[in-house]
Amino acid sequence: MLIVQKFGGTSVADAQCIRMAARRITDAARQGNDVVAVVSAQGDLTDRLLEKIASVTSSASSREADACVSSGEQISAALVAMAVEEMGFPAVSLTGWQAGLVTDTQYGNARVRFLRGDRIQKELRRGKIVVVAGFQGIDRHENITTLGRGGSDTTAVALAALLNADRCIIYTDVDGVYDKDPRKYPDAVKFKHIGYDEMLAMCRGGAQVLHDRCVELARECGIRLEVRSAFSDDAGTIVGILE
Repeated sequence: MLIVQKFGGTSVADAQCIRMAARRITDAARQGNDVVAVVSAQGDLTDRLLEKIASVTSSASSREADACVSSGEQISAALVAMAVEEMGFPAVSLTGWQAGLVTDTQYGNARVRFLRGDRIQKELRRGKIVVVAGFQGIDRHENITTLGRGGSDTTAVALAALLNADRCIIYTDVDGVYDKDPRKYPDAVKFKHIGYDEMLAMCRGGAQVLHDRCVELARECGIRLEVRSAFSDDAGTIVGILE
């Protein structure tokens, strides 16, 4: 079975979180699965990179801005791969362009077009866990592009579709999809299952657990999403297709 796992910024925010993510990755591999993990930048690193850009220019080119902010996910990918190897499993980190994720040319809000080459499949055949930097790809001119808000979620869904994965699990800081923010409202109710259209309506109404482009792509490609907590083993929410 091929499993795509996605870990958000809070899920890789520090060394302890990275080890927890690596444990989930290696647990899946230990069960005999091929695993592709997609990671976001740590914590607020993307915001700090944007501040660095602003500190040197008020008119950064879109190309250079994407080249800069994409580095956060590359750091996470390498750190997670190191943690996985520390647990005794071979791993390799790949940038978006190394993974072959080709996008259109819209800097800052690019859309995935196709997967070029078979680097991910080759690494899986070598017995490695593949850790991919989310939020980024490469356009036809070989320039780094970023996928916009929620880009790592989109990376995970795109790879699940392009690789014909059996499962796509989105690990986040809440244990599923609720009717309202459980961090603010103690009476929030968690969904066991929610359809694509209902999830999209929630996203566009301000729910932040998933991003609308990710859900749109999942609906388009028929990808069943599992939204689960990175910090507990509680049952999550199925988005889209029920088995």
